[in-house]
This record gives sequence, structure tokens and C-alpha cells, in this order.
Amino acid sequence: MYQLILPLGIINLILVLLQILGGLKVIKISFKWHKYLGILLGILALLHGTIAIVYT
Repeated sequence: MYQLILPLGIINLILVLLQILGGLKVIKISFKWHKYLGILLGILALLHGTIAIVYT
């Protein structure tokens, strides 16, 4: 489980960048996908933080 902390952090960073770039209209993302990416980002960030707190 400890090995998931770094990959989840990288995935979260990518999702944050996609959210920012999509919100600023730098890249074209439909609102539907923007919403789903935001939900996925929240779930993965919560999982990432939980694993980091429990296993370190």
C-alpha cells in the first residue's frame, strides 16, 4: 500500500493541471468531463492523503 503514495501524487498533480487548464480554456474539455475529473481528483486525493497519514 505504501508504494501507492507516489503514483497517486503524480496522478493527482496531472488531474489538477487538467482542471486548471480546462477551467482557463487553455485546453478544451467539456463541462461533463471537467466535472468527472474533479470528482476523480477529490477521491484520489483523499485516498492519497489517507494512505500517506496511515503508513508514514
